[in-house]
Order: sequence, then structure tokens, then C-alpha cells
Amino acid sequence: MTGPYPDWDMADLEARYRVHKLWQVEDKDALIASHAGAIRAIATRGELGASAALMAKLPKLEIVSCYGVGTDAIDLAYARENSIRVTNTPDVLTEDVADIGIGLLLAVARKIPQADAHVRNGSWRKGNMPLVTRVCGKKLGIVGMGRVGAAVARRAAAFDCTIAYFDRHARDDLPYAFVGDLVELARQSEFLIVTLAGGDSTRHIIDAAVLAALGADGILINISRGSTVDETALLAALETGAIKGAGLDVFWNEPTIDERFLQLANVVLQPHHASGTVETRKAMGQLVRDNLAAHFSGQSLLTPVV
Repeated sequence: MTGPYPDWDMADLEARYRVHKLWQVEDKDALIASHAGAIRAIATRGELGASAALMAKLPKLEIVSCYGVGTDAIDLAYARENSIRVTNTPDVLTEDVADIGIGLLLAVARKIPQADAHVRNGSWRKGNMPLVTRVCGKKLGIVGMGRVGAAVARRAAAFDCTIAYFDRHARDDLPYAFVGDLVELARQSEFLIVTLAGGDSTRHIIDAAVLAALGADGILINISRGSTVDETALLAALETGAIKGAGLDVFWNEPTIDERFLQLANVVLQPHHASGTVETRKAMGQLVRDNLAAHFSGQSLLTPVV
């Protein structure tokens, strides 16, 4: 295991398998070398992944089971070339991530953190806080219309938002407007919510041009991966007022994020916690364990990636 899981998952894994806890030892290479001939599985987390270098040290490796949807930190090409199976945990976290997307939008637009502080620090006794931004009825752009994007759209529809989206292809099964040019989608939108997968194909897809098109009244929400946003451009846009604000659950260098974010009043920060509910984390862990059990019993994998 590359990193810990919640106690309920650890107890089950340790009851079923010989678990080598990589995060608990200083000399990781020594631990790997001493058990390389016996290790048949890696249990990892989305942000920790499994590099080609790690997998290459494990000649008996058969499967990498990832606690999370994102597999951009797993070298999938190496896994394919070496017949190593890879699984993740889709679907079970979709609804919670979508909830946070809307929650962050409301927090930024309605300035909920500032309103809380206005009451707590006694400012309310001296006067009302400034007016804020409505969410209902606005133009919402979704960048990536996969599982999470579609779930965000369902929620935004309840706010009577006009919804459009950018993706590689239009989806015939959805009623929302497809916009094939991301800058044009940003130009049309008052709010932009990013729900893309990570990886090289989406790295810094939200760049200075997209943020300029979103404009001074625009709000950016990122519930995807930190790699999808050019943080240098985002920080400049936030600092200069080129966009109104941002709500971020993910960052380029998390958890050691750029400290400039901490000084900005127009950004709401979350510690990559969109799926962090008891219900979802239990379902994620169960799916990791079910995939491992299926593999070692010769059954079909539940959620294969490779």
C-alpha cells in the first residue's frame, strides 16, 4: 500500500492479505526489495498513483487498485505493456463531488465564508455586509461532461441556470448546449465549473485566454484535478480582478499549495475533499477491496481501467 486508507478498510485488507505499508518506513526501496518476489498487488490512492519505476520493481505485480477515480498518477502505458490490471472507483463519488461543485459556487458567489466572519467578528453590529452575486438563473459552463459534469448539470438545472458544456464530443443523451471551443464557452458563461479528468491531454486547459474570456464578473470552480488549471494565470486573474472569484477543491502542488491563495479574499479553498463523506469513502474502499477480491478469485473486475 502506498498510503493509508480509513480504518474500516485497513482492518479488512489486513485480515485478507499480507499488507506492506510503504508510507510507514523510511527506506522504501529496502522494503520493496525485500518483498518484491511476493507482492502481487498495489493498493494506492488517486493522488499517490503508481509509477512505472515502482511497478518495475515488482516482477510479480498483477493489479493496481486505486482508491479514487483519477488514474493520471498511475503509469497506465506501463501497466498495459506489462499486463498489469488497473482499477479505480468511479460512480460512487460522483454525487458528493457534484454537491461540492455547487457548494463552492454558492460559497464564492454568495460570499458565505465572508458572511460567517461578518457575524462572528461583530461587523454586523456596525452595518450590513456588501451585496453579493445571485446564482439562480445564470449562465453556467461545464468543462467536461462526464459522470461528474452531468451530475453538476442536474443540480444547476434546479437553479434554473442556462447550461452549456465543452468536451471532446457532444452528447446526444443530454439536453444541454455543446460548445466545441473552450474560450467561447467561457465567454458565454458567468460561472465555469471544471470536471475534467487529469492527465497530459487536459494539463493547463484552463489558461489565461479562458480566464480572460470568463471575465471580471466570472467565477471559476475546479473540482477536477489541479493540473487542469494554469495556476500562474489563475492567481494573476484573481489578484487583478480579471475574474470575480474562484472555488478550488484541487491544486497543482497539493497539499503544499501556493501561499498566494491564502491571501486572497475572492477564493474559497477546500483540501481536495469533494468526496470526503463517510458514505462515499466507505463505498470507495469497498470497491477497491471488491476489485482485489475479484482478481484473486479469477472473477471479472468490477471497474477496470486497464
